[in-house]
Amino acid sequence: MHDTIKPRKTIRHMAFSLASIGMAVAIANCLAADFKPIAIVAKRVPAHSNDASTKLVSALKHAESAQAAFANSINDYQATFVKRELIGRTLSKHTMRIKVREKPFSVYLRYDDPHEGREAIYVHGKNGENMLAHGTGIETLFGTVELSPTGTLAMRGNRYPVTLIGMSNMLEKVIEQWQSEAKLQDIEVKHYKQAKLGEVACTVIQTSHPQKRPHLKFFRTRLYLEKTTNLPVRVEQYGFPAEKGEKPPLVEQYTYLNITTNIGLKDQDFDPHNPEYEY
Repeated sequence: MHDTIKPRKTIRHMAFSLASIGMAVAIANCLAADFKPIAIVAKRVPAHSNDASTKLVSALKHAESAQAAFANSINDYQATFVKRELIGRTLSKHTMRIKVREKPFSVYLRYDDPHEGREAIYVHGKNGENMLAHGTGIETLFGTVELSPTGTLAMRGNRYPVTLIGMSNMLEKVIEQWQSEAKLQDIEVKHYKQAKLGEVACTVIQTSHPQKRPHLKFFRTRLYLEKTTNLPVRVEQYGFPAEKGEKPPLVEQYTYLNITTNIGLKDQDFDPHNPEYEY
């Protein structure tokens, strides 16, 4: 797929490679705590049935309840967004500051580590459905550019486009996955009701597959729901181990920290002319 890059502050075309729009800027002191290995310290909740598909139906109901609560109560939010993704053989990590408005779907990202100072804005229905982005250092020579969210440059170093960012989209992808797996009789489902993400109390739902099948993308999935609000604050996806007995490799991990909801985000929060931004 070819990209048309439209410079907004210069007439030069560029080979600008704004890596991620996927997610992340943050508060460094909370990251250190967050990226210590996080143990699931919960009591395992016994299932009411030994039938695997019945257990998954229960997990789906829990996730769909969280989805409905989110849709009915959350208009917008800001947070620290941390993503870890396996790109090729490299597990990358990005930390950003994120603002999201649900309607119209709007995203603002400011990178903290790496690429501190990069910014990206996407608003559904505006700017030709393109993302407005700028880099730092020598990249500032190119000014603000428009990139197709699914184009080669915007997707470089990312597993998903900016149009799929956010807690609601993250939860939707897990629900779709579990719905497609609902008829499997050997899926393993576990619930942990006393888990923690740093100091945040969570309920964790974990699904695993004892054998690899061609249509299965992940070996293990973990969904973290914040205890009091039921907000989806983390999703982890693991690949199948290369050899029996090996640890499954982390493929995707998306985490939302320091969340503030319903703050009344306005159009200006998703406008490159906002004086608080560096466009």
